Amino acid sequence: MAKSTEPRVVAELGRPETAEETAARKAEQSRLYRDRKTLRNLLYALLVSVGLVAAIIFLVPRPEESLLESVDYQDVAASAQASMPVPLAAPELPEGWTSNAAEVRSGTADGVLSWYVGLITPQKQYIGLTQAVDANPTWLADQVGRGLASGTVSLDGVDWTVYDNRDRAGSSDEVGNAEYALTTESGATTYVVFGTADPDEIEQVAAALAANVQEQPAEATR
Repeated sequence: MAKSTEPRVVAELGRPETAEETAARKAEQSRLYRDRKTLRNLLYALLVSVGLVAAIIFLVPRPEESLLESVDYQDVAASAQASMPVPLAAPELPEGWTSNAAEVRSGTADGVLSWYVGLITPQKQYIGLTQAVDANPTWLADQVGRGLASGTVSLDGVDWTVYDNRDRAGSSDEVGNAEYALTTESGATTYVVFGTADPDEIEQVAAALAANVQEQPAEATR
């Protein structure tokens, strides 16, 4: 049977293609092929990138400890004592507690001289201890996340005011690290113990300050 030499009729056109239409059709097919190939390459590259990120997240070990170097806050307190007019708080805490910061803070905008210790609990939660001389209400409000006093608690003979800001944590009314805070005063000295740790651990630090709070002089002179 002889092969037909008649041009193929294109259904969409109802007639054979012209040379120009054939060339245009083939060019369009080539373009679509290149586009699909490029898309496949992009998807492949994306999958490879996601796989590498997942490998980094799941396979590369990450330290559970604070990245800040551990500090012996009791030694720092002993060295810094000469710069403070009141005995510095350096509480004795059980094994497993660490510190990542200890310093005297001065020259701030509010003009309040203070001693700060950053503590890490055995459960790797944060607690801050600040001891200030001649604190003012604005400074204190900043320290407790501008929260309102919600009660009092007595710890080893010392009465502390409680600021429980946990219901505000994570909201637009930001409380920072002061999710739970305790404050007390002795003479010219104000103590603030605050943090994101469990309230029992924050109260444990406050209780460890009882002797220091009770020995403060009635007046502090700079």
